[in-house]
Amino acid sequence: MAKVKSALLVGVGGQGAILISKIMSNGFMKAGYDVKQSEVHGMAQRGGSVSTQVRWGEKVYGPVFGRGEADIMVALEKMEAVRYAEFLNPDTGVAVINDYAIKSTTIASGAEEYPEGCIEAMAKNFNTIAIPASDIAIELGNAKCMNVVLFGAMCDSLGCPEIDWEQVVAETVPEKVRELNLKAFRAGREAAKASK
Repeated sequence: MAKVKSALLVGVGGQGAILISKIMSNGFMKAGYDVKQSEVHGMAQRGGSVSTQVRWGEKVYGPVFGRGEADIMVALEKMEAVRYAEFLNPDTGVAVINDYAIKSTTIASGAEEYPEGCIEAMAKNFNTIAIPASDIAIELGNAKCMNVVLFGAMCDSLGCPEIDWEQVVAETVPEKVRELNLKAFRAGREAAKASK
């Protein structure tokens, strides 16, 4: 079993980072990994910046890691990718980013401007996969499955081909939205392949 690996999930409260971390944790545990997951840090109510960390390996002593230690980062909103970029490993880290902007209250009021070039800035410094996950979710009929679209886009970067992630998604999400989330997962995988 490989060394301990770390993933950082970032976004805005209400976007579904917790479901991604739950899917990941379930899959890794089923495959026999030791898994630790942090609580959501930040303003978890709708609209605030949030992050959660997942670590897996043969023996994991704690869920939290520091700057430059994340093997993969999933950003459910593109400005959040830049906000947390310092946590991604500068040499081997992979950033999976939803090409989508959520304007904070200060930006919406005109007091500040939304920064341009978030994805371009990440791509200059990291191996970056950017997909329009929110648009894909809307095309599938439910904007809320955007998080599972992004999970599909990231799963090959996890480097665990022995895990049947589609099966893990099916077992983790509620039955009434299972088919939608399986479509979202497949669409995310396809979008990631097309983006390379």
